[in-house]
Amino acid sequence: MSQYEKNLDKNKANYVPLTPISFLERAKDIYPNYEAIVYEDRKYTWNEVYKRSIKFASALEKVGITKGDTVSFLAFNTPEIFEAHYSVPMTGGVLNTINIRLDAKTIAYILDHSDAKVLVVDRQLHVEVKKALKILNKKIIIIDIYDKYADQSKLEKIGDLEYEEFLNSGDENYIWKVPEDEWQAISLSYTSGTTGNPKGVVYHHRGSYLMSTGSAVAWNMPNRLNFLTIVPMFHCNGWCYPWTIPMLNGRTICLRNIDVKKIFELIEKYSVTHFGGAPIVLNMITSAPEADRKKLKQKVYVLTAGAPPPSIIFKKMKSLGFEVMHVYGLTETYGHVTQCAWNDGWN
Repeated sequence: MSQYEKNLDKNKANYVPLTPISFLERAKDIYPNYEAIVYEDRKYTWNEVYKRSIKFASALEKVGITKGDTVSFLAFNTPEIFEAHYSVPMTGGVLNTINIRLDAKTIAYILDHSDAKVLVVDRQLHVEVKKALKILNKKIIIIDIYDKYADQSKLEKIGDLEYEEFLNSGDENYIWKVPEDEWQAISLSYTSGTTGNPKGVVYHHRGSYLMSTGSAVAWNMPNRLNFLTIVPMFHCNGWCYPWTIPMLNGRTICLRNIDVKKIFELIEKYSVTHFGGAPIVLNMITSAPEADRKKLKQKVYVLTAGAPPPSIIFKKMKSLGFEVMHVYGLTETYGHVTQCAWNDGWN
């Protein structure tokens, strides 16, 4: 046996399981008063995001959520689903983000297959969710997200609990659970466009941590970037950027609905530097009416995936001041793991 194998086993002094929750804790410790999340007039610092996540985690534990329990979210890109990437795994639970475009039967299947104990859902999704709950026909805790910026005519109460009230029932001094093993599950996603029923894909703390750090390096992401959430956070956990951005003390600007005029407004107002989106979103940007466009004051870096983007899209985006990189991935690979980096010869 080598001398380096003697008395050098893992212990608390030399080893800690990798978890992306540590990114939020670090951001809270180092950049407590920096703006972390912006959604309309809702703005939270890292200290506030951490406290909100801690309180929601505590509230979840009070209703019985513990290690290995599934907490499902059906939500738009609002602060609640961002916080869920921390609050749920802080309990040892597993975050299951569900595609908001699915029908009732598929939603019911996912809730049943994942054995979800809690469903946090935006009230705008009441039609399909109420149908899904009837199909599911078993007890599950429902927590409504009420968003005052949503179309109020489309909202309807679903459960007896509301997100902010539930969060405020938690303890801000709650001590979150460091995973015993970095291979412990952190999230559960379901594939779309598959044969038969959706297939569940489990991410672990280690993989999510490494994907987040790898993305930052591969995209040359700087500290204090401004990230616009166009990619749904229910899709491969928003390509893992809810975990990457806190690591860089970045600011996340939430976009509830894809609206090209709103995209340009947010880019201008918050000096957006990065976002991801499918080619169809890029086409919307390049085809936007002149009245909806804003001249970019900074370079905006864009990742696109989901379909092969036509070369004309790259040219048009570049002419507007966007620098686009095509990436490839799968739900099973934590999102985009292969990139088509720009070749100087293509200029």
